[in-house]
Amino acid sequence: MLRILLLVGCLILTLPAVAGAPLTILIVGDSLSAGYGLAQDETWVARLRQRLTANGADATVINASISGDTTRGGRARLPAVLEEHEPDVVIIELGGNDGLRGLPLAETRRNLDAMVDAAQTAGARVLLVGVRLPSNYGTAFVERFQQVFRDVASDRDIPLVPKFLAGVAEKPTLMQDDGIHPNAAAQPKLLANVWPKLESLLEEGKAVGNGQGAGNE
Repeated sequence: MLRILLLVGCLILTLPAVAGAPLTILIVGDSLSAGYGLAQDETWVARLRQRLTANGADATVINASISGDTTRGGRARLPAVLEEHEPDVVIIELGGNDGLRGLPLAETRRNLDAMVDAAQTAGARVLLVGVRLPSNYGTAFVERFQQVFRDVASDRDIPLVPKFLAGVAEKPTLMQDDGIHPNAAAQPKLLANVWPKLESLLEEGKAVGNGQGAGNE
């Protein structure tokens, strides 16, 4: 009997961190999350589903990413997607196409702010994912572009993955022939870049749901 109790205790202590109540994760992104040039089961989003399942999480992952999308497009379609899916967590991975097209940084900032506000108003926790532009855009512009993501995350008090393509963009073997989109071999690294911040956000949600969050007095 003692041995059985010890085994049960060990199982309780090693339950996956994100196991718990059912949740819906919504990803609103561009080609990096839509899986441009890849089979859908190769993408980092598919790998996220697999990891959540392996961790015992009862989670639905909705991928509302569109190749070529900008923050303007994401802002326009987000309200309908929020209403349809009622997500617990929203991952915003947009802005790269804004930068590549040279769109005004102030507009990108306004759009990201509006998207975060819409998601939070709908009751979702938000993770912001940023990208770094190629160096040929100039050091000053690249830094100002990245600062947009840092400012939104700071002002909104949300977690930020500052460089989604860290460990990928600088390695030609992990990029498709166009030099812009990660290939299938890069997808585990993309998930690895997102996972620590996402896992913390899921843990935060569990604490709030259990009456342990800061908002529960």
